[in-house]
Amino acid sequence: MSSAISSGRHRLLWLAVGFVGLLWPLVVHFLLPHYGAWPLLIALAAIAWWRLPAGQRRWGWVLLPLTLVLMATDSAELGLRLWPVVVNLALLLVFAHGLRHPPTLIERFARRQEPDLPPHAVRYTRRVTQAWCVFFVLNGSVALATAIHADLDVWAWYNGGIVYGLMLAMFLGEWCIRQRVKRRAEEHRDGALQGDHHEEKARHDVS
Repeated sequence: MSSAISSGRHRLLWLAVGFVGLLWPLVVHFLLPHYGAWPLLIALAAIAWWRLPAGQRRWGWVLLPLTLVLMATDSAELGLRLWPVVVNLALLLVFAHGLRHPPTLIERFARRQEPDLPPHAVRYTRRVTQAWCVFFVLNGSVALATAIHADLDVWAWYNGGIVYGLMLAMFLGEWCIRQRVKRRAEEHRDGALQGDHHEEKARHDVS
């Protein structure tokens, strides 16, 4: 019983930290004027370390000297602003790795619903993966530009709001394209079946 309660609390904490990570730019926007940059930078480093997979947390020690350097060079706010760039870079690496070493992440998700994924669907998942790679490159570039050149308001509302609208547009656009691809595949399959049926019937009539 106690282990179940502990597991539930851990999941809630994980969700809460993930939610804060998603809205990190808005968190910074509202808390930075009150608490300053370095406490938020320490909190960000702790969250980033805690979110690492258990087997990879040794790499979290890299965050310590990096955080100290940012604080020593009075660049703590820049460190906070670069978080969306880091997220986009990490996602780009994950998606690009699947292109070089299949299956892609999107193909894995697709196979959960359809284990015997046809070849045309596999090709489609690769194209979708490539599209997301382009998105992460472009969005990461904009995030970097806002981190360096934009004021805090523009940085926060783009990286904590506008970008999610762009991602939603990507999801909706991909869903519409996917439905069209499915219909075409079904029409092609039905046409092939009808062709086979007519060919078999013609052979039967000849015999």
